[in-house]
This record gives sequence, C-alpha cells and structure tokens, in this order.
Amino acid sequence: MKPLPARGLELDSCDGSDSPIVMVETRNLRPAFLPAGCGLTFYLAGYRIFTRYRTPAGRSLRGLRILRSDTDRWSMRVFGNLPTHYGYQLSRCDVRRTNDTYAVKICSPHGDADLDVEADLANDAGSPPAGSPFPDLREARNFAGPLPFTFDYEHQAHSMIRVEGVRREWKPKPVSVKVRRNILLDRSSWVCSSSMPFEPLERYLSMR
Repeated sequence: MKPLPARGLELDSCDGSDSPIVMVETRNLRPAFLPAGCGLTFYLAGYRIFTRYRTPAGRSLRGLRILRSDTDRWSMRVFGNLPTHYGYQLSRCDVRRTNDTYAVKICSPHGDADLDVEADLANDAGSPPAGSPFPDLREARNFAGPLPFTFDYEHQAHSMIRVEGVRREWKPKPVSVKVRRNILLDRSSWVCSSSMPFEPLERYLSMR
C-alpha cells in the first residue's frame, strides 16, 4: 500500500479517489531566472493527486503531489529530478495527432506504467462521462486545469519542496477520451493517509 498525501499535505479531492493523468508537450521549461534558451523541450506523462498545503505564515495553497512522471528526454530525467521530487523516468512516448484525434502511447522501461489513450478532438464533451466523480463540467474544471503549485516532503532536510509554475494562455476544451491501457493506476494500491504535523521549513522553486 502506498500513501497518497506526503507529510504536511492534505488530500484535496472531489470524492476521495480521483487521481489525474497529465500529458504535456513542453517547450523551453526552465527555472524562472534562466533564459528560454536554457529550457528543455520534452514530452511528459505524469500521475498526480490534488493537495492543499498551509505555509508557516498560515496561507493555504492548492497544488499537486507527484506520484510518477515519464519523459522521453534523458536530460529531463537527470536535471528534472535534481531540484524536485517529480520522479522522472525515461520512457518511449509515441504521439499521433490528426485533425480529429490525439493519441498517446507511453512504453515504460519495465512495463509498470504503460499508457494508451486517445482523445476525440472533433467534438466537445457536453458532460462528464459515466462513472465520473464530477457532477458537471464546472466542478470538473476545478480538477482539470493546471494548478500553480507542486508539493512534496523532503525527508532528509525535513522540509517542504514547493515548485511554482507560471503558465499562460490556458484555454481548456472538454473532450472525451478512450483509455485503452493504464497500467500504473490499474495495478497500484494507494491509501489516503491523514495529514501529519509539519515544522516551518520550505524549499521554493519557481518555473515557467
């Protein structure tokens, strides 16, 4: 059994079970203080949960905790894991896009996180699909958009890593998605642990 929220975090969920899969074509990702030429361009497939973190000053922040990340660039696997706990693993990413569909296949090194999905781009989804934890698209939007913060607890330094991403031109479009294969979430067993006390130490990194 694997605990979901790390120390100092609380689970922020619609029904206590939703765990999003994020697939992103990323260009020039870098720490905010570096120029665009130093950024990395790569494909990312990630598994996250929604969490809340209360800062030492008492501010409540909403963000994500990473369960696993896959990338098609070895440099992102190396350098992306240095300042964060994103857990990048090098995998093969096959992306195929037409005017009507967007299909992604992820082949992980040991087959433990293979993923095969296809989105219908031709038609907007009018409502959440059957079995969705969300009653409507308005509620789903709260758990579908990119959140500014990513959190994780660092045991060695007894501190909270807080990564803030700056995103622009976010224009969401609800679409229906066929999930043909989802090995990680189908085979994994996760449990929701209660939030544990946290002393006021932080590490902060801003990315854009």
